[in-house]
Amino acid sequence: MINSTLRVDAAQCSEAGAKSENEDCMGLRVPDGALLALKGVSAAIADGVSSAHAGREASETCVQSFLADYYSTPESWTVKTSAQRVLSALNHWLYSKGRAFREAEEGFLTTLSILVLKGNAAHIFHVGDTRIARVRDGQLETLTTDHSVQMGKDQTYLGRAMGMDVNLHVDYREVPVRAGDVFVLTTDGVHDYVTSEDLLKRVLQRVEARAPAREGAGSDGVAIPKVGADWDTVCREILQAATAAGSPDNLTCQIIEVESVPRTGEDPLDRELLSLPFPPPLTAGMKLDGLRIERELYASPRSQVYLVTQESTGRTLVMKTPAVRFEDDRSYIERFVMEPWIGRRVHNPHVVDVVEPEQPPSWLYYLQEFIPGITLAEWIRENSEPDIREVLRLADQIAKGLYALHRRETYHRDLKPENILLGEDGIVRIVDFGSCYVSGLQELEGVLSEEIPLGTERYSAPEVVRGEVSRTRGDLFSFACIIYEMLTGQLPYGQETQKGRASWMKRARYRPSTQYNPMIPDWMDAALHRAVALDAKDRYPEISEFLYDLRHPNTSLPVQTRRAISDRERADRWRNAAVGLVLLYILTLAWLGS
Repeated sequence: MINSTLRVDAAQCSEAGAKSENEDCMGLRVPDGALLALKGVSAAIADGVSSAHAGREASETCVQSFLADYYSTPESWTVKTSAQRVLSALNHWLYSKGRAFREAEEGFLTTLSILVLKGNAAHIFHVGDTRIARVRDGQLETLTTDHSVQMGKDQTYLGRAMGMDVNLHVDYREVPVRAGDVFVLTTDGVHDYVTSEDLLKRVLQRVEARAPAREGAGSDGVAIPKVGADWDTVCREILQAATAAGSPDNLTCQIIEVESVPRTGEDPLDRELLSLPFPPPLTAGMKLDGLRIERELYASPRSQVYLVTQESTGRTLVMKTPAVRFEDDRSYIERFVMEPWIGRRVHNPHVVDVVEPEQPPSWLYYLQEFIPGITLAEWIRENSEPDIREVLRLADQIAKGLYALHRRETYHRDLKPENILLGEDGIVRIVDFGSCYVSGLQELEGVLSEEIPLGTERYSAPEVVRGEVSRTRGDLFSFACIIYEMLTGQLPYGQETQKGRASWMKRARYRPSTQYNPMIPDWMDAALHRAVALDAKDRYPEISEFLYDLRHPNTSLPVQTRRAISDRERADRWRNAAVGLVLLYILTLAWLGS
């Protein structure tokens, strides 16, 4: 679905050198099609610790497993999340294997450096003393720091390695990438004996050899490119230089040259989908692509939703179509196309399923499962005095749907009662991915580059309304507002929207839920108050913590006691009653006088 213009030219070479066995390992993967854009190009280099019992097995396991498992992680994850999850699992496996030996240094230990090129950035993960350097503008910059400790004058040992400790600390950094950058990955058998100046010289010779000649041209006027060694030859020459300098270790070198990167604003989506026409106004009985329109379920300024029947199977489905007024809005179309992409990657009983059409669509729309039932908005209207236990049961299901999204680094950003379905089967499902923020896609230049559509202001966290990036805590705010409304029929800051954001923030005051529903315990209201804090940093960091405090009193949370609220309300009532009696007395005197 997504195309990429990221192109690289790469080579790698590894030799045992002066040793009888090569405990180094290297690997490179350049996937095709959408995976190239969504996951990028990855290179890994490892040097098994020779004093360990299984250094070679450790290095091979790390390189081979990373290059396989990284590309199996969810496409919605960021590079950082994907790589760190894989590296953590690898480290635990190596550590557990190493515990079979008497001492840690006899186990499965290896250094590891990883380079992932995605979009316009390079992501670097590093443990040990292998190195990653970048050549740019005639300069060589080392991008990693060796984790080695000096012991005496001539002795060093590794302070950090894969498999050394159960808790792994990986150096991570992200640097911008541009066409012409050359990355050089080496093990210590190379960079300890080949100087940075020599490495730079050899890389620059290759770069200059590829550039068109500035003087002299062919008879047809076309510049004649210089002929130079390819990167494979450069890698071998670097290893030969290390050997000549007396390196006693294994020798490994990788070189990745970035030939092109995606341009900002470049079309990242499948042009066939983007070029599909908008469906015409649909009415009951109409047919398209083997689907029969039954009736319209919902319409908004941005889309229409229809109940349809798949004629070949008789299955009832829901079709979502774009609003015709956005027919020339490229940003809107891109985001509409991304909605089913998001839905197909989240599989959970509490998130509505996106359904693949039986045949290629001839119009722009997508399908999802049909859930007989009502929206949570309808449930709230029908349950003015809800059982708190039932509210918590429904809240648990909504949370499970949010967990499924968040585990894929996807954040809903428009959670509201209208976007939550309560099926006749009693199962709650979250719908509508039109405002979702997908961390992995935001790493790509040109993907959803326009401002993400705002959610419904009455349920959106203030930072979301301001257009800021908001993740778990933004969805938590909306989630807590919904629970508050389920319990009280009201919203924690009233029904007013945040149109005048600055002035709204100044005058917004939390209204204790106990004022509307006396059955709500004070400690439950305290949890709601924290979850809807106007400042994101004052909210719970995780939804699970909020749910726990909804069921269990947290004595550390400030509570607006019911007595204090009652006293204030009692004073107001006495004041109002006194004013009423005075007015009645005056009116009575006026009537008697007449």
